[in-house]
Amino acid sequence: MTRTNCPTRAWQRMHRNAFSLTELMVVLLIIGLVVGLVGPAIFKNLTTAQSRTAKTQIMLLKECVKGYYLDMNEFPRSLDDLGRNPGVGKKWNGPYIEDGVVPKDPWGVAFQYEVPGRDGREFEIYTYGKDNAPGGEGGDADVFSWREEED
Repeated sequence: MTRTNCPTRAWQRMHRNAFSLTELMVVLLIIGLVVGLVGPAIFKNLTTAQSRTAKTQIMLLKECVKGYYLDMNEFPRSLDDLGRNPGVGKKWNGPYIEDGVVPKDPWGVAFQYEVPGRDGREFEIYTYGKDNAPGGEGGDADVFSWREEED
């Protein structure tokens, strides 16, 4: 005599090892809450880190430009000049940038360089930040070589 309304042992074993839909939904809800709470903090730190990286890169480029000036008695016409031989017969201790390649800012855009700089500065190196447009706050804020002098 077989019982048709009782599940077999194999069926019981299979369903005992599975998760119910309710359990899966609770786990997904918890994961969603954790991501919702932790995610914004992680992205805020990423933006802060990119701005700090830009400041550090500008500071290093600024020192390379000063080294070029000390050797050549003139400022480079562009940041790319820091990786080139300025010419025959000139005192040259370059390249001033490793591998002769000027790094891009943390957002993948070339740094801006002006000789002479604004407000009577000898030169200026800057980036417009994440939005690549003048002005902005947070990650979109502009980073200038002269701001390190003021901080």
